[in-house]
Amino acid sequence: MFAILHSLAMFVIDFFKAPRQLEAENLFLRHQLSIALRRAPPRLRLRGSDRALMVWLTWLWPSLLGAAHVVQPETILRWHRAGFTAFWRWKSRKRAGRPKIDRELRDLIRRMSRENPKWGASRIHGELLMLGFAVAQSTVSKYMVQGGSPSQGWKTFFRNHAQAIAAIDLCVVPTLTFERLFAFLVLGHGRRQLLWFEVTRHPTAAWLARQITEAFPWASAPAYLVRDNDRAYGHVFMSRVRAMGIRDRPISRRSPWQNPYVERLIGTVRLETGRFPYQGPA
Repeated sequence: MFAILHSLAMFVIDFFKAPRQLEAENLFLRHQLSIALRRAPPRLRLRGSDRALMVWLTWLWPSLLGAAHVVQPETILRWHRAGFTAFWRWKSRKRAGRPKIDRELRDLIRRMSRENPKWGASRIHGELLMLGFAVAQSTVSKYMVQGGSPSQGWKTFFRNHAQAIAAIDLCVVPTLTFERLFAFLVLGHGRRQLLWFEVTRHPTAAWLARQITEAFPWASAPAYLVRDNDRAYGHVFMSRVRAMGIRDRPISRRSPWQNPYVERLIGTVRLETGRFPYQGPA
């Protein structure tokens, strides 16, 4: 470190010297360097500070690469690339994030996942919360056993719970006066039966919530309700569904195939209304 400071001090002092004096000193130093290199070992042992100083000087004045005698210019460039890589590796190092959970809790998550292959991350997360473990669902997914028996798919869900599923959807019905009406359809999956339908010009969340109440009076509400992600199903509608004890199961965005039976019914409705346009409500 002292040698680097001495070199920097001499560098500053050289700014105040005459050009001829600097040329003479450079010639004298080059001659001494040539004498030292004659008796030097084939490979010199350089310190990290020596490498850093040479890299810094050649970065400021690239023309100094041609004046390198102790090492090859390619070696200095390799040091520069290595320093650049080390700097950005340090800069992009992993910061301190969410603390790791205890080993006992990790083992418990893996045990629950292994002994209950049908359980997903949400189910295991709920069980852990009931046991008093405050852990995020993403953490549960991270430590679950991978590659086990897959959980039931959407098609299996329809087959296993057909009697307890109802599907709803909205479709546009054209009229003879070139107006648009919205038909609300409710279909039971058990016997593919149309349970309820109604037509309106302006479907709102409150109107849809009222239709759900009229479609399932008293204790006839299904266990699951399959629907799309239309904006019409607002907060009022979802609050009514929860109050009736129905589990809301919206399908993925732009995936009408996940609600196939009601989509097939809508296709039939569009086919018939295309042949005989609806005259509109009286």
